[in-house]
Amino acid sequence: MINFSINKNLFLQALNTTKRAISHKNAIPILSTIKIDVTNEGITLIGSNGQISIENFISVNNENAGLLVTSLGSILLEATFFINVVSSLPDVTLDFKEIEQKQIVLTSGKSEITLKGKDADQYPRIQDVPTSNPLVLETKILKDLINETAFAASLQESRPILTGVHFVLTDHKNLKTVATDSHRLSQKKIILEKNGDNFDVVIPSRSLREFTAVFSDEIETVEVFFANHQILFRSENISFYTRLLEGNYPDTDRLIPTEFSTVVTFATSALRAAMERARLLSNATQNGTVKLEIEGGVVSAHVNSPEVGRVNEEIDAENVSGENLTISFNPTYLIEALKAVNSEKVTISFISAVRPFTLVPSDQEEDFIQLITPVRTN
Repeated sequence: MINFSINKNLFLQALNTTKRAISHKNAIPILSTIKIDVTNEGITLIGSNGQISIENFISVNNENAGLLVTSLGSILLEATFFINVVSSLPDVTLDFKEIEQKQIVLTSGKSEITLKGKDADQYPRIQDVPTSNPLVLETKILKDLINETAFAASLQESRPILTGVHFVLTDHKNLKTVATDSHRLSQKKIILEKNGDNFDVVIPSRSLREFTAVFSDEIETVEVFFANHQILFRSENISFYTRLLEGNYPDTDRLIPTEFSTVVTFATSALRAAMERARLLSNATQNGTVKLEIEGGVVSAHVNSPEVGRVNEEIDAENVSGENLTISFNPTYLIEALKAVNSEKVTISFISAVRPFTLVPSDQEEDFIQLITPVRTN
């Protein structure tokens, strides 16, 4: 029968992190619970939605936890309800005691609340991933890679493989990440400081977005392990499991052009602000596009909505070279591409009005390229 006391705020923080793996609408009701496993070493909180699983460990040696374990055991509690109750408790310290028939009593200050739990044996077992020979990555670098690519993954389940981000390690140190929804593409390449075993996997973009929320910037490095269509990201206290997508990712290298007819360099913030203004009106048009005109070294954006009004704006360009061009595209794609760029200037290169154009940071230190497909208009 479980019995422990703990700092409420730290416990709540760990519960909220674990809850990110638990979905409210799950076909398997038991997955709406959080599993609490108490051992002499500490407490493990476990949450899963079948796609992602999170194990969060609070050690008895963690000075901030104030964790005192009196007796051991495991129990399941309705996650959202339990977390709401814990957050409402009045005192800094919380006592957690299991009584008969899988009930628990929470005591904090003058408050005492009894909740019904479930037998922990009902909880599905998380598939083991062998943890030898890890690939060690800096958390910040991995989160940057995700932020620079995952937004371009598809949200449509019609082609499931495109809902993921393609991670490929070659020569034990060259890491390429790429995402595309077939209308746009984002690809980043880096060279790892520490070598690892080569791999070729597709990780669901939704899982990667949760990863960036779960692993805070205080966690300096994560270990990465692969096995049986699963990937495990592990830090000292958090284990984050996700299923991999099955199937072959399309060969995106052949999509990236190398020769262009028109090249323009912009200040990133100025171009983004102009596109934000254009999007306000383009949302009211039938095809939701903005028309970009490059003529005689002058770049201008145009939107015409018969219902709402129009935008005609000259956009300051740092440098313009090549042929005149008129091209239409979805401004949201360009805005999201610009958000992913850390550089103050971007270079956009065009082939023609009907071929995809590329966007790269102007300080070419990074190997980072994005592709946007234009929209054909009458």
